[in-house]
Amino acid sequence: MRLQTNPFAPDSLMARRADSLRTAANDFAETLVTDPSAALHQVAVDSIHFGLKMMVAILIYVVGIWLISLIKRALKRYFDVRKTDRTVASFVTSFTSVVLTIALIVIAISTLGVNTTSLAALLAGGGVAIGMALSGTLQNFSGGLLILAFKPFKVGDFIEAQGYAGTVTEMSIISTRLTLPDNRSVTIPHGPLANGNINNYTRNPIRRLEWKIGMEYGVDADALKAKLLEIAGENEKVLDSSTPGAAAPFAAVSGLESSSVVFILRAWVRNADYWDVYFSVNDVIYRELPAAGFPFPFPQMDIHVKS
Repeated sequence: MRLQTNPFAPDSLMARRADSLRTAANDFAETLVTDPSAALHQVAVDSIHFGLKMMVAILIYVVGIWLISLIKRALKRYFDVRKTDRTVASFVTSFTSVVLTIALIVIAISTLGVNTTSLAALLAGGGVAIGMALSGTLQNFSGGLLILAFKPFKVGDFIEAQGYAGTVTEMSIISTRLTLPDNRSVTIPHGPLANGNINNYTRNPIRRLEWKIGMEYGVDADALKAKLLEIAGENEKVLDSSTPGAAAPFAAVSGLESSSVVFILRAWVRNADYWDVYFSVNDVIYRELPAAGFPFPFPQMDIHVKS
């Protein structure tokens, strides 16, 4: 039984290309022997043609890059006018840029006379190897699609993920860029980011603050709790129960340590006021509690000596 071969298979295309080159080389060799001037003339003509093709390919590439930059700017203006979520805008712009750049490279190569069908067949034949080599990149791309679909964060949010905490400044098709509080820039691939825990600090409009204060044993607990609530209430940025999702400030005994009684103070604030309120109340607690007769404890240890 005779086996039918696929004429479009990569091996067949390579064999036909090799035969064509071999035939052309033999014809040129015969022409060079019989008519050297004609052979040299043909070489000069072919060189000129190839040079023109190269110039056209370079021109197409330069113009294409310019057009791609125009398209990216047009997309940015469109998203700005439509007030599209910056995460979606960043992802779509990055994806469009990559796709158009790949298409531009293929067009530029085809201008040189390279058979792009053969190139596509060769890429298809090596698809398994390429897929294995780019498995991490494909995983990051899939992770980006998941993040875009479920939206655990958006550009501008302050998140904690993969051991880093910072503000999301950019989202490409394969990674997300964070700017840390000390102005360092960290790029996290989407694969592990989508499969890991993401702590979003700014997704909700309000957050709860918490202070733990150690006091010496024997302190008047009711008086101290009243003082802590007074300190929280005097801060104009602290929310009360009239704000949806918030509650009035709360104070209680949190724990009994070896050298101190631990009191806890909780209050709700808006995201933008979180650190201002935290440090401000810390400062007031440090200054006013000792002045009101509530001294801070020191570590104590009882030693019993037996003779």
